[in-house]
Amino acid sequence: MKKELFGKVADREVFLYTLENENGVKVVLSDFGALIIKICVPDSKGDMADVCLGYDTLAEYEVNGNFYGAVIGPNANRIGNAQYTLNGVTYQLDANDGVNNLHSHRQLGVHKRVWDAQEKDGGILFTLEVKDGEMGFGGNKTLQVFYEVTKDNELRITYDADSDQETVINMTNHCYFNLDGQGAGSIVSHKLQLFASAYTPTDAGSIPVGEIAPVAGTPMDFTTEHRIGERIDADFEQLKMAGGYDHNWVCDGCDGTVRKIAVVKNDAESRTMEVYTDLPGVQFYAGNFMTPEKGKDGCSYDYRGGLALETQFYPDTPNKPQFPSSVFGPERHYHTTTVYKFIF
Repeated sequence: MKKELFGKVADREVFLYTLENENGVKVVLSDFGALIIKICVPDSKGDMADVCLGYDTLAEYEVNGNFYGAVIGPNANRIGNAQYTLNGVTYQLDANDGVNNLHSHRQLGVHKRVWDAQEKDGGILFTLEVKDGEMGFGGNKTLQVFYEVTKDNELRITYDADSDQETVINMTNHCYFNLDGQGAGSIVSHKLQLFASAYTPTDAGSIPVGEIAPVAGTPMDFTTEHRIGERIDADFEQLKMAGGYDHNWVCDGCDGTVRKIAVVKNDAESRTMEVYTDLPGVQFYAGNFMTPEKGKDGCSYDYRGGLALETQFYPDTPNKPQFPSSVFGPERHYHTTTVYKFIF
């Protein structure tokens, strides 16, 4: 592990931490936001590329409107009307996505805070205390994210959280991937398979309507491999409302164990990424709202320049009792694992 200064936020020093395995897979993290800054992996010819979108400077991550590489918490994705009721108490959240709440809070979310960091078992453990009422969520919470790079070329992320009262916890990482390398252009030629035979349709505000719908016979069917761009602009209401793919898929076989839920390949099939999780859902986002901006190393990012596969409880779960519960507290510890495995 290597540690180096990245800058300062409110007079607090911020560092970069580099993890690398014997195969040359290198991941750079930061205690600001528990961010993933870089994921460098070889291809089938041994050529290295950083496959994770992001920025060069801490100042840019202090803005980070696209949530590049960010840990999202306490709650990832959307909550309808920016509120939910738990144990008879209504919690009002920040309405930052129209009338809805997205990713807890754009300015005060955990992706904009400096976490405590420590080396542990060859990885990095980030820890953050979040007080009762912050961002509108109840409970004094201790959040932890543990990153490790394994000999099997996996970036393994383990999330833990405790709260002194029942509250909503649903964390994820919003890393954007381009397996040709960050800044290499659109990901629409990437090939995707999702082990998910259903998804959660949404309204025009991207809030699930409460239905678990089969993907069969629709452009949402990735149970067999398809190029992302093959049907992304199809005349299908769900795609038209979201400007492309930006939906939650219901992962098959959710039983609390870590299992493979997705496979992504670049067009040349020189890099493959497999995704594993014990969570019930995954948000596949195809970068539909990306606009031109400067990224790392002088690269330019543009429309659909990266894709995200955010493992999660379903969006608006606190308002949908038919969805798997994301309520955790003194009697229910939050613990989940997500793995991004690279094959080259």
